[in-house]
Amino acid sequence: MTVTTFPVTNQLNGADTLVVAVTTDNDTLTLTTAGQDLLAPFAPTLLDDLKKVGFTGSVGAVQRLPVSGHDTLTSIIAVGLGDATNVTRNMRRTAAANAVKAAGKAAHVTLLLGDDDLDALIDGARFATYQFTAFTPPSVKDVPAQISVLTDAADAGTIAARQNVINDAVALTRDLVNTPPQAKRPPQFAQMAQDAVKDLPITVTIFDETRLANEGFGGILGVGQGSSTPPRLVELRYTPTDPKDHVVLVGKGITFDTGGISLKPSASMETMKSDMAGAATMLAVLSAAARLNVQTELTVLLAVAENMPSGTATRVSDVLTMYGGITVEVTNTDAEGRLVLGDALAYAATLTPTPSVVIDAATLTGAAVIALGDKISAAIGNDDTLVAELTTAATHAGEPLWPLPLATDEYGDRVKGSISTLKNAGGREAGPIFGALFLSRFVAPDVRWVHLDIAGPAFSPKGYDIYSPGATGNPVRTLITWLLGR
Repeated sequence: MTVTTFPVTNQLNGADTLVVAVTTDNDTLTLTTAGQDLLAPFAPTLLDDLKKVGFTGSVGAVQRLPVSGHDTLTSIIAVGLGDATNVTRNMRRTAAANAVKAAGKAAHVTLLLGDDDLDALIDGARFATYQFTAFTPPSVKDVPAQISVLTDAADAGTIAARQNVINDAVALTRDLVNTPPQAKRPPQFAQMAQDAVKDLPITVTIFDETRLANEGFGGILGVGQGSSTPPRLVELRYTPTDPKDHVVLVGKGITFDTGGISLKPSASMETMKSDMAGAATMLAVLSAAARLNVQTELTVLLAVAENMPSGTATRVSDVLTMYGGITVEVTNTDAEGRLVLGDALAYAATLTPTPSVVIDAATLTGAAVIALGDKISAAIGNDDTLVAELTTAATHAGEPLWPLPLATDEYGDRVKGSISTLKNAGGREAGPIFGALFLSRFVAPDVRWVHLDIAGPAFSPKGYDIYSPGATGNPVRTLITWLLGR
């Protein structure tokens, strides 16, 4: 579903449900100033009716009222924005989502919520309509048939077109992450990635197990060798006509993570179909970038494997030889994401032209969830300016990032191996930092790099704010916002 825009002077354009914003000041309800002419027939009684049913106008509050005697309109939905002097982008995003959810199976919902933060309003509306229906009937959730926004914002059509592309990318990520693991084992996932960009100016190269072995991708092979389906590395390249520079995006693609020989408890496996969220994110960002004609050359590397226990699985204390020759003692087979990412990051260093920026995204550590919870991702890198750029983009997108230090001087020695160059796990302390320190050893010198640990925000079993239970699509909007702002 796409969201369209119409000027406020276009009247209701046939809508049967109108959404309006209400603010509050010392218990006094006020309709937003947008569209006063449109609201004139309803304004005399609307606020009184809302008070009668106990509507407070508090942030996130929603109230639906019936309308009679109008040609098309059958209901008005009021959404609360709280104090008019303290309305944020996230409040508007959530208000739009709550209103569209409240509209249910309306024929045509029109949002009249003001001209500010139009992109956030469209995000909220799109998130409210998301459904994963591959294994259930499409009617599992009632959603409006059509959604539009009445706005006099400059370039409203351009903004809507861009946000619909971005939200299509978010939906792609959510679909891939929500897909059960038996339907996206590594060869299947590689094909899904190729299919997702087949109509775009993107070249795709899939490294099968033979090529991975011949070229020395010991990390990806080591993680995948316990599975009955072999791993893959998927390389996708988008080259605009006159690119300003070359950015590489790397995604962890563990299609299911049992922990391998270091087996997880059963309860900890329940969400492990989401362990490929980093790869899904980077694939979706690439698809949106190509559709939006981003003027940056992009290479996306998806390191795809299934981490299973078996007689052929990597053992604790085995030593793997990574791409490029670094050796790693595997002290915990459940610290597998950094092994596949290490190979991909080392390979990224060999690409032409040399990347100016490398960003990886991964559901890497449970410690990141302990540190930052399920709503904030960790950002750790070798360039404070790049971290700040991404943090700013994340704030705009409503996908918070929190910088953590790379701490090379303090903790760098802890990644050293005793019988190998590195070891892949170092205990419970500073888990996200340890993972980033390990990955930093595979990043080319003088390349700006940031690691995003999205272990908490990528998947929400219960849902929150604008997110329904399951995959969230976080941080797709952050990365696209960053690319568009370069």
